[in-house]
Amino acid sequence: MKSILGIGNALTDILAVLPDDTLLRKFHLPLGSMQHVDMETGDRIWEDLKHYGVKYVPGGSAANTITCTAIFGMPSGYVGKIGNDDLGNLFKSSMEQFGVKAQMLYGTKSSGRCMVFITGANAERTFADYMGATLEMGPDDLDPSFFEGYDYFHIEGYLVQNQELISKAARLAKAAGCTISIDMASYNVVESNNTFFHNLVENYVDIVFANETEAKAFTKKEPQEAIVELANLCQIAVVKVGKAGSMIKSGNEYHFIEPWPAKPIDATGAGDTYAAGFLYAHSLGLPLKVCGEIGSIIAAKVVEVIGTKIDIPRWRDAKEEIRALIAANTPAYTDR
Repeated sequence: MKSILGIGNALTDILAVLPDDTLLRKFHLPLGSMQHVDMETGDRIWEDLKHYGVKYVPGGSAANTITCTAIFGMPSGYVGKIGNDDLGNLFKSSMEQFGVKAQMLYGTKSSGRCMVFITGANAERTFADYMGATLEMGPDDLDPSFFEGYDYFHIEGYLVQNQELISKAARLAKAAGCTISIDMASYNVVESNNTFFHNLVENYVDIVFANETEAKAFTKKEPQEAIVELANLCQIAVVKVGKAGSMIKSGNEYHFIEPWPAKPIDATGAGDTYAAGFLYAHSLGLPLKVCGEIGSIIAAKVVEVIGTKIDIPRWRDAKEEIRALIAANTPAYTDR
């Protein structure tokens, strides 16, 4: 089976379901955004969140995707930087428990954390990140040996703010023969790094994952037009339109993917798991439409739980549904 390596911010997610937007207004956090905070602000937010009850989940966008590919059975690796502390140890051990080969680097600061506010009927997510040791990861940390033997390289879009790091990672991955994918991560990250994003996609990236706001920030167009522009710059473009589904375009090939049935309570990690399902299916050589449907299946499971980790019963259901989908669409396929 083909293998995948991911690079991202090694963050521990601290999740809280809130009754309203009061806390967002208190800390000046726009609904649906991702904002960086300093240690002092991060500590104050953390203290306020504790009153609502919190859940600690090792994560970060690329780590979520790579954990899922490992559960699917793909040989999976991950590169990130943590602090020499309890949160860092929790992150590393959790990745290894899921079967990920964790190439963890150690910084001088404490491990990063991502505080996730879940609000409203649509389980809207707003992020306040204290990056800590993750910001210390730089191009000098990367070694060509990290990329050897991997078929795919998945980039977390939040990392593009460290442009020298991602430029070197993309060069090393391309030199190693990897198919490169990127999740655009957040509309405000795309807006503030638009020129770099364009250069990266045009010169290195094969597969782009974006939601509708990220696609609009990148192209200044609505989803139907945005995906056309994206597909002109890379091999495969995927634009997710929330509960409406997703679109896939590659050359003249286009598919609209209906959302898989779900009872959503928290949308955290839906895009990350969609990418995992898509890349897993793509690694098997399945048709693009089936890749999107497998992404949709696994995304539907994660929105039914709080946080980014799907429970065992839902994983079992997902794998059964995926086997049935593959059998129905590719009669010659034999389960591997």
